Amino acid sequence: MTAAQPSDPDDLTTGPHPPHVSLRTIMTQWTRIGITGFGGPPAHISLLRQLCVTKRGWINAHEFEDGIAATNLLPGPASTQLAIFCAWRLRGWVGGLLGGVCFIVPGLIVILGLSVLLLSWHPAPAVIGAAAGAGAAVAPVAVQAGASLVPASWQRTGATRGGRARWVAYAAVSAAAAMLLGPWLVLVLLAAGVVEAACQGHRLRITRAPLPGLALAGWASVGTLGSVAWTALKVGALSYGGGFVIIPLMRADAVDRHHWLTGDEFLYAVALGQITPGPVVQTVSVIGYAAAGIAGGLLAAVVAFTPSFVFVLGGGRHFDRLRANPAAQAFLSGAGPAAIGAILGSSVLLARSISHPWQWPILALAAIWLLVFKRGVVSALIGAAALGVAAALVGLPLH
Repeated sequence: MTAAQPSDPDDLTTGPHPPHVSLRTIMTQWTRIGITGFGGPPAHISLLRQLCVTKRGWINAHEFEDGIAATNLLPGPASTQLAIFCAWRLRGWVGGLLGGVCFIVPGLIVILGLSVLLLSWHPAPAVIGAAAGAGAAVAPVAVQAGASLVPASWQRTGATRGGRARWVAYAAVSAAAAMLLGPWLVLVLLAAGVVEAACQGHRLRITRAPLPGLALAGWASVGTLGSVAWTALKVGALSYGGGFVIIPLMRADAVDRHHWLTGDEFLYAVALGQITPGPVVQTVSVIGYAAAGIAGGLLAAVVAFTPSFVFVLGGGRHFDRLRANPAAQAFLSGAGPAAIGAILGSSVLLARSISHPWQWPILALAAIWLLVFKRGVVSALIGAAALGVAAALVGLPLH
């Protein structure tokens, strides 16, 4: 099947090299995906594939799949990195920067607006009820996210001797760590990758932390904005396997350490990150807003997404070698099941944050909707929010 020709005459040039796509086209198309990308990474990947491979023919199918594989090897939000990669592939670092920003900003505007509505203006009981209802459904959403990663990860480990047994061990230890260790969970993920690489006969070389990270670590003790920046950097640079992996770290900082949010409000933040378009890591913007208003929300977003731009714009030309690197593949074979365990363990943390008995039936209904009927996340959260509104209208407790 021949790809449809673009309407913009500047979109393509012929020849063996990557097509020349105008920056105007990248801006409009990546903004469109940022606005319509409800449903998290699966929706984002589908929209990017439809645009870049199926409809416009800008990137061939094999290269697109290689981009998915390479971005899954990196820490941080993989679908955001794929959006940056596709735009970088078409127009270099300027295109990657523009495409990434246009992909992120629509969801950021929506989630900051909802944060203002929910956290600042003494919202009506119906608004609080909607948030509490959606928050009750977040734990099953995490279970679904973890379960969806199991088949590919399980198949990856089948080719190595003892791989399946180690897979179970990595997942179990990481699930326990998510429930017990909080912000130290990331060390367990990294250790699982290193151990698996060693079991497969590879030696990983660990480099020193980059100076910006060290600087932010120092700033963490300098005021609220410094603490917000440090939390956001950890979220953006250490979230192997998706946003749910970093839930224990975010909760430890936002609820337990700094008290920017209550346990209930943290559930609301996670629900907003799921229900708004764009990357799920936008949850950190709600935390930043709770800590320091709009400035804190914007700072959290900028810091959390900066590692993704650095990884892709600085290393995109090496993605072929990264994907073919046996040591990197071995590391992912260990870190992958550990990330799945962390997501499932995080679901327990999220469920334990529920504070009202009427939320438990909503959690059960969401679990049936997602795990038995295999329906979508957005519909589950909207339905749970509607039940929360009904709870508020009949006078059930909200605080």
